[in-house]
Amino acid sequence: MHSNPPQTMATYIKSTPLNKWGAIFLAFSLYISFLGCVCEARIYTGKGAFVRTKGSNFVVNGSPFLFNGFNSYWMMNVAADPSERYKVSQVLQDAANAGLSVCRTWAFADGGGYNALQISPGVYNELVFKGLDFVVAEARKYGIRLILSFVNNFKDFGGKPQYVEWARNSGVQVSSDDDFYTNPIVKGYYKNHVKRVITRINTITQIAYSQDPAIMAWELINEPRCQSDYSGRTINDWVQEMALFVKSLDRYHLLEIGMEGFYGDTMPERKQINPGYQVGTDFISNNLIREIDFATIHAYPPKWLSGKDEDSLMAFMQRWMWSHFKDSRTILKKPLVIAEFGKSSKDPDYNIHKRDSYMRDVYRNIYMEARSGGTVGGGLVWQLMADGMGSYGDGYEIILSENPSMDNIMSQQSRAMTSLSHLLRIRHHQHPPRTGSIFF
Repeated sequence: MHSNPPQTMATYIKSTPLNKWGAIFLAFSLYISFLGCVCEARIYTGKGAFVRTKGSNFVVNGSPFLFNGFNSYWMMNVAADPSERYKVSQVLQDAANAGLSVCRTWAFADGGGYNALQISPGVYNELVFKGLDFVVAEARKYGIRLILSFVNNFKDFGGKPQYVEWARNSGVQVSSDDDFYTNPIVKGYYKNHVKRVITRINTITQIAYSQDPAIMAWELINEPRCQSDYSGRTINDWVQEMALFVKSLDRYHLLEIGMEGFYGDTMPERKQINPGYQVGTDFISNNLIREIDFATIHAYPPKWLSGKDEDSLMAFMQRWMWSHFKDSRTILKKPLVIAEFGKSSKDPDYNIHKRDSYMRDVYRNIYMEARSGGTVGGGLVWQLMADGMGSYGDGYEIILSENPSMDNIMSQQSRAMTSLSHLLRIRHHQHPPRTGSIFF
C-alpha cells in the first residue's frame, strides 16, 4: 500500500452451467454456515512445517493450504517500544480469534527517522530488531504465519529513495531513485540488509529467521515501480539477481516480489487491464522467474480510478482479479495471493454498508476461484490495527473489536477457506495428485 479480464464475475456466472453453479453455491453456503462456531486463538507450540508450493498451490506437510489474512505494516515499529507491545499481541490475538492465519508486515525502517531499523548502511538499532523478534515470536505463539518485506518502493519508512540517498551522500554518482535497481553500490546495500534479516537469530525464541516456519515468505520490495523503464525489463533483471541471492541464503522459505499486478510488454494486450497507465513492472515476466514462488496483486480501484462511480470501480475490480486469476493458472502456474485490498473511509460517499458489501464481493471472488480449481491461496486485507494507533491510520484501518460487522465478514471468510482446505486435504489423501497437477 502506498498512502496512488477476459470476463467479469457476472459473465462467469452466466457462462457456468446451472447444475455446476448450484453445487458451488451450496458448498459455499455450507462453509459459511459455521457462523455460529466459536473461533479461539490457536497457540502455536510445535516446530511446525514450512509453507511450500506444489504445482500451482500452497501446501503444508504436503496437504493443501488456503488462508485468510491481513496486513499490519506497523508491527516492528510499535514493538520497538516494549511498553507498546501489547498492541501487537492484541491484534494477533484478535486475528487468530477471527481465523486469520497469515500476516504481512515490514522488516524495514530505513534512515534516521523515528524507530529506524537500519540507521545507515549496515548500522542497525538493536532495540528495533528486538521489536521484530517479538513480532515473529508472537506470530508463532498465535499460529499466524508472516510475510516479511525487505524494503519499500516509496519514501515511507525510508525505502528506495533512502538507499539512493545513502549512495549519493557517500559520493556515488546516481541520478534518480530508479538507480536503486541498477547501481552496484546501492544493490550491495540492499543485499547486506537482506542478509542481516535472514540470518538474524531471534533473541526471544533463539531460532534463526531462516529456519523459522512462523515466517511463510520473504518479499523483495513493497510495490516496486520504475519510472525510467515502463517495459518491466529493469525490474525483471533486479528481481532475478535478488531472488537468486535470497535463495542462496535461505532454502526453506517462499519468496515473492511484492508486486501490485500491473502488466508490461510481455503481453501487450493485457495492458488494457491496467488502470490506464504502467508502473515499470510486468506481471507475467517478473513472476515467471524461477526463484519466485508465488505471485501477488494489490487492488485499490478508488485510488487508481478517481472519480468513478461504485459500479465502475467494482467492474474494474472484477476484471483485475479475474485476469490475474486466469494468468496465474494458465501462464505462471504458480499460486496467487491478493496481498492488499480494502475500502478507505476517505473514499467519496464512504459508509460502512458500502465497505462491507465491497469486502464481501472481494472475499466471494477469492473463495469461488479457489473452489473452482484456481491457484489463489488467499487474501490479505489492508490493514488491521489496535485501539489508540491513530498516527498509523490511513483510512483503511480496521480495529476488529470496534467493527463487529467486519469481524463477522472476515471470520466467515476464514471459516470458508479453512473448510475448503480441509475438504481438499481429504480429497488429496484419498487421491494424491500427480506432480504438477492441481488439487481440485
